[in-house]
Amino acid sequence: MAPVLDEGPFFHGTKAELGVGDLLTAGFRSNYRPEIVMNHIYFTALRDGAGLAAELAAGDGTPRVYRVEPTGEFQNDPNVTDKKFPGNPTRSYRSSEPIRIIEEIDDWPRLTPEALQEWRDRLAAMRAEGIDEIIN
Repeated sequence: MAPVLDEGPFFHGTKAELGVGDLLTAGFRSNYRPEIVMNHIYFTALRDGAGLAAELAAGDGTPRVYRVEPTGEFQNDPNVTDKKFPGNPTRSYRSSEPIRIIEEIDDWPRLTPEALQEWRDRLAAMRAEGIDEIIN
């Protein structure tokens, strides 16, 4: 496993409405594939990456980005670090321990409807090809 080189700040993108101090925990359905129950909470040190995750999350809620703080150990996300982007340039992490909401971030760039549809089409094509295991 590659060493975790990031000290944050860290961000999580979702359509869930959360409050300061709330804890995100493993054991709930994936933001992207609701048929899967997650063993980890995923987060990133890239605010814009969390924004993309929020925009692509399933559901009809408002995309939201939160600054978060891990409450325990975390690791580089092996789904992208080891399989797709060696060295973790996406600065993606996961933890089986809760992460705490510190604040909601409002100044992240939103995708145009066209760009959002391009991402959705790309993800659908990956799923159709059976290469969606890196999508959390």
